[in-house]
Amino acid sequence: MNKIQITKDMTLSEVLAYRNQAPQILLGFGMHCFSCPISQMETLEEAAEVHDCDLNLLLEKLNEID
Repeated sequence: MNKIQITKDMTLSEVLAYRNQAPQILLGFGMHCFSCPISQMETLEEAAEVHDCDLNLLLEKLNEID
């Protein structure tokens, strides 16, 4: 089975659905609001911008985990 590639255009809720360990990664980047309603609409790119995170590093970390 192929693992879904996490992309900058995915919503936070999609990322959470595809990666069980995503909350730990997101918390490590200072993103504490992934459980709020905005996570249903906000893309990973938008969240990284709001939280002043390195989007490429975030994507790399999210794609390393199962």
